[in-house]
Amino acid sequence: MIKTSVPPFKAFQFPSCKITGFRHLKCNASKMELTLTRPDDWHLHLRDNELLEAVVSHSANHFGRAIVMPNLKPPITTTAAAVAYRESILKALPASCNFTPLMTLYLTDSTSPDEIKLARRSGVIFAVKLYPAGATTNSQDGVTDLFGKCLPVLEEMVEQNMPLLVHGEVTDPNVDVFDREKVFIDTVLQPLMKRLPHLKVVMEHITTMDAVKFVESCDDGFVAATVTPQHLVLNRNALFQGGLQPHSYCLPVLKRETHRQAIVSAVTSGSKRFFLGTDSAPHERRKKECPCGCAGIYNAPVALSLYAKIFEEAGALDKLEAFTSFNGPDFYGLPRNTSHIKLKKTPWKVPESYSFSFGDIVPMFAGETLEWQSFCV
Repeated sequence: MIKTSVPPFKAFQFPSCKITGFRHLKCNASKMELTLTRPDDWHLHLRDNELLEAVVSHSANHFGRAIVMPNLKPPITTTAAAVAYRESILKALPASCNFTPLMTLYLTDSTSPDEIKLARRSGVIFAVKLYPAGATTNSQDGVTDLFGKCLPVLEEMVEQNMPLLVHGEVTDPNVDVFDREKVFIDTVLQPLMKRLPHLKVVMEHITTMDAVKFVESCDDGFVAATVTPQHLVLNRNALFQGGLQPHSYCLPVLKRETHRQAIVSAVTSGSKRFFLGTDSAPHERRKKECPCGCAGIYNAPVALSLYAKIFEEAGALDKLEAFTSFNGPDFYGLPRNTSHIKLKKTPWKVPESYSFSFGDIVPMFAGETLEWQSFCV
């Protein structure tokens, strides 16, 4: 059975019960079943070509919509490229699937304000992604000087009410890898919000108590954060337990247990500033299990199971639906989904891997048993 990195909070006990504030919960002494408004994933990597075709159904089976990351090779830097990528995603979906990709642009030093206007008019692009150059997978074309080269674009994003999605780490090699999120907040995000207080910003995949405090300190409605299952369930010890664990390696890297606890407290508090973003990032096994393995955890098949686990252990299942299904669309100004899913407390074993013609993909917690499963209604 999967366990969190520290002894879990005492699980909420549900005999025959009703939880105030939660609309659909059935339970008895041995089983629990939740009905949730269909969740969305506000940070997802779908890749392209055969890898896209392999993984897209895992997300589409669980989520109604997803903010799709633009860090392909070459990156999605124009509206035309984003529209074409969207068509590729739609073609790769199973015929009966009702899943909407929400596209993003990859910000570069040469992105123009006119491109932001075009993106907004397209009706299919919902945000712009900031990758500091060299921060993570396929970020080599990212921004080298945000204030010196991108300020006119950021000002146009304010005018267009277009959110900026931030990979919040500095890339200075002199800054310790475990401190790069905090230094980014101090040197980039705080000055940015002072200069453009009405810019909507999503600090993605937060990993530290510093990020929690920053998000909570900002004006309501302008700064929010996505949170991954791995940063809720694991701390940095997971990278080294029983040897080096490449399938627990992601960027931003896992942090200390005190940071994990701070993030759990934030998301289970009911704050509307935090919402689901898996950062599910598939790589072939051979690109993970090698001398210079890629960063990224493939969690799409298990994400909802792990979120439910965390909220149950915190005694906060009544706040799960807001985190998975309400806070994200509310921040983006989009309607909430009208369809539903069920989460049932029924143990299931995660596959050891998913095999395709090009190779294997190893999911998060491969071969382990999880307690919650999601089902379409």
